[in-house]
Amino acid sequence: MQIEEKKPLIAAFCCNWCSYAGADLAGNNRLNYPDNVKIIRVPCSCRVDPTFILRAFQRGADGVLICGCHPGDCHYTTGNYYTRRRMTLLFSMLEYLGIEKERTRVEWVSAAEGAKFAQTVNEFTAAVSALGENRRLEDLRCKE
Repeated sequence: MQIEEKKPLIAAFCCNWCSYAGADLAGNNRLNYPDNVKIIRVPCSCRVDPTFILRAFQRGADGVLICGCHPGDCHYTTGNYYTRRRMTLLFSMLEYLGIEKERTRVEWVSAAEGAKFAQTVNEFTAAVSALGENRRLEDLRCKE
C-alpha cells in the first residue's frame, strides 16, 4: 500500500485587473500549476486585509500568496503601495506568532504574465511543501 504525500493548501489572493487575468492566461496557455492552489479574486491587492491571511491560516491554509499589479500599474493608482506597506507589517507580526515567513509571499504579476504566475505558484508550492503542514494557527474545529 502506497502512502500519498499530503499536498499543501495554498490560498492565493489575486487582484481582478492583473493577477487574476494572469492566472486566466496561464490556464488558457495550458501552463501547469498545482490544483491545490485556491484563487480568491479581489478587486485590488490593497483589499486584502491582514485578518484575511490570519483567517486563511486558521482555516487550514499552509501558505498564502498575495498577487497584485506591478507598482505604478495599479488600476486604482496606489493600491499596491498600500499592499506592500501593509504586508511588510503583517510579516513581522506572523514572525512574532511563530509562522515561518516562507509561508506568505507577495508577488506582482501583470495580465500578460501567465508564465510568471504559473512559475510563481509552482515555486511557492514547492517551498511550502518543504516546510510541511502548518499547525501554528490551526483551528481544529475546521478539520473534518
